[in-house]
Amino acid sequence: MNKEGAPMFNGLSMHLGNLSRLSDAKTRSISPENFTGEKGRGGMAQEGTGGMAARDLGVGWKVSPSIFIEAGEERVLADIEGEGAIQHIWMTPTGRWRHSILRVYWDGSDVPSIECPVGDFFAYPMEPKGRGFFGVRSLAVCVNPKTGMNCYWEMPFRRRCKITMENTDHKGMVLYYQIDYTLTSVSEDAAYFHAQFRRSNPLKRGEAYTILDGVQGKGQFVGTSMLWGVNNNGWWGEGEIKFFMDGDGEFPTICGTGTEDYFCGSYNFDAEGYQDFSSPYTGMQMLSKPDGLYNSQQRFALYRWHIMDPVRFESDLKVTMQALGWRGDGTYLPLQDDISSVAYWYQTLPAAPFPKLPQGLDLEIV
Repeated sequence: MNKEGAPMFNGLSMHLGNLSRLSDAKTRSISPENFTGEKGRGGMAQEGTGGMAARDLGVGWKVSPSIFIEAGEERVLADIEGEGAIQHIWMTPTGRWRHSILRVYWDGSDVPSIECPVGDFFAYPMEPKGRGFFGVRSLAVCVNPKTGMNCYWEMPFRRRCKITMENTDHKGMVLYYQIDYTLTSVSEDAAYFHAQFRRSNPLKRGEAYTILDGVQGKGQFVGTSMLWGVNNNGWWGEGEIKFFMDGDGEFPTICGTGTEDYFCGSYNFDAEGYQDFSSPYTGMQMLSKPDGLYNSQQRFALYRWHIMDPVRFESDLKVTMQALGWRGDGTYLPLQDDISSVAYWYQTLPAAPFPKLPQGLDLEIV
């Protein structure tokens, strides 16, 4: 309590207007140089991936900046006990990102609330090799040169937070990471962050793509990222997004007007050809284009954050996106594209178990 008897500021929901406010919150950080985040325990490693480089300098000189994850191994990146919130995650992984699976568990649950290939979680689904770097410059997520992945979604927890990375590839990988969090009181109305990956390859003709389904509880939908692989000639984004909530039947409460409209563009993203953009709330990047040889398919990365306009639901939520192009006669063409997505939302616990994550070739981008 402060001297007026009001609760102290808990140090969460940070913005420029409250940076001057004092708080009893405790700032902590987990990395390979401090696996537990304990106070005064950073930089003490005597062995690690930087051991040979630091052999003439000794303890405290970048001995353990990263970890090696063997093929088929799952490593615990963080296991935090207490009450608080994740405020920032940075990481840069090697290997094939679709085979590096990030999971987060809240308050001792054995069911993950986040389960995504690492690149997709950061709205950067494809490795840049052979394609060049493209940045993501948004409020919630940014990816900086060369592959510095950053997440700023606030993720509160009340008893425990466990974060893991599984390497499902046939080769080992190296992961540099840092998880910045605060130990503090969490308000009663704070919900838990969730992120779920899905893919349809190819989408069945005449079916809408499912971004999210089976959500039970109260919460708010806060974002979508997608990788859209085009399997037809012509424009691919005439389809509408639909939000079915709180007992909706055949027809949704919210119905959009087109794929590029949902991602806050217009008219096919066509400004004398596709025009990449990355902004605080929305973005679109063309990741591959036909080159007359082996790169035969167009692929687009898109994101849309509902930071200023969360989609609130009381009991249940389903989100779908139609995949539509054009026939030569001016009628719509249902598409059978390669579509994958991550849905981001907050909700109460317990959450319904996720669908089984695709495996092997069902994950790969080729």
